[in-house]
Amino acid sequence: MKKVITYGTFDLLHVGHINLLRRARELGDYLLVVLSSDEFNAIKNKKAYHPYEDRKIILEAIRYVDEVIPEYTWEQKIKDVQDNDIDVFVMGDDWKGKFDFLKDYCEVVYLPRTEGISTTKIKEDLNLGKNS
Repeated sequence: MKKVITYGTFDLLHVGHINLLRRARELGDYLLVVLSSDEFNAIKNKKAYHPYEDRKIILEAIRYVDEVIPEYTWEQKIKDVQDNDIDVFVMGDDWKGKFDFLKDYCEVVYLPRTEGISTTKIKEDLNLGKNS
């Protein structure tokens, strides 16, 4: 069985997230999503609208996702890949080159982002809507 792993916050789920998860799953037989914990988001100075447990439930309901586990640190990626017998690591191409150190442990693939959509854009659009 070919196992794929990806990481993210997956807050305010949108078509870009679904495209990434679908394309990641197409690269193997099993997709493990490592979801940023609320504590890790705080370290990254990010604030998710939905708490970790809600984001986990939402991801687990998506047919492309086989398993969801928490991310607590930047450094856990090598351990996650080794502990879960991962064959392919997938991230959006906005991270291109940042995870090449994992090539010693598995294949690394950077997928193109979906044009015109991002959680940041949604938050900005919603904020503009409040002021109109």
